[in-house]
Amino acid sequence: MNIALDHIVMIGGSAGSLPLFMRIVEAMPSNANFSMVLVIHRLKNVQSNMVELLSVLNKKVLMKEPDDKEPLLSGVIYLAPQNYHLLIDLDKRFSLDYSELVNYSRPSIDVSFESAATVFGKNCIGILLSGANQDGASGLNKIFKLGGVGIVQDPLASDFNTMPNAALALNPLLHSLLPDQLIHFLKTVLNNKY
Repeated sequence: MNIALDHIVMIGGSAGSLPLFMRIVEAMPSNANFSMVLVIHRLKNVQSNMVELLSVLNKKVLMKEPDDKEPLLSGVIYLAPQNYHLLIDLDKRFSLDYSELVNYSRPSIDVSFESAATVFGKNCIGILLSGANQDGASGLNKIFKLGGVGIVQDPLASDFNTMPNAALALNPLLHSLLPDQLIHFLKTVLNNKY
């Protein structure tokens, strides 16, 4: 694994997104030259074993919750820690923040997406999955506006379409993909064929 100097994949979701998160983790190749960050809304006062749950799906890839000031490494799947905003600093290290909720959420997808967009610009891919609130819409729009790729899970294929619909309402130029199309896109990107 090397320090991820160039590219990042940011994926956010909430209600109804876990099945697709699981498929994405399964599809991650062991030799990817990207960092991948998952921002999943979880209950803040309930013990979560999300890292362990997702790690079982792909034993070839390291999955972890990052510590504050930890550098991003390529080929690692990072899960935003429960009850902290996850930001990426300009030196490509994580920063954990316990400030107020954003869009009723901590971690907030918007906060993570916006910081990744600032640091990685056109080398950032943002993907917004199923969810029941509007968190992630403005962050995904910022990724797109700074030259990155912006994708939403097709609202018609989302258990809760509020989140992808909010992003599309803010920016109708975002790509809308069905789950199988999304997995195919990620496999192409993560296998260095993009």
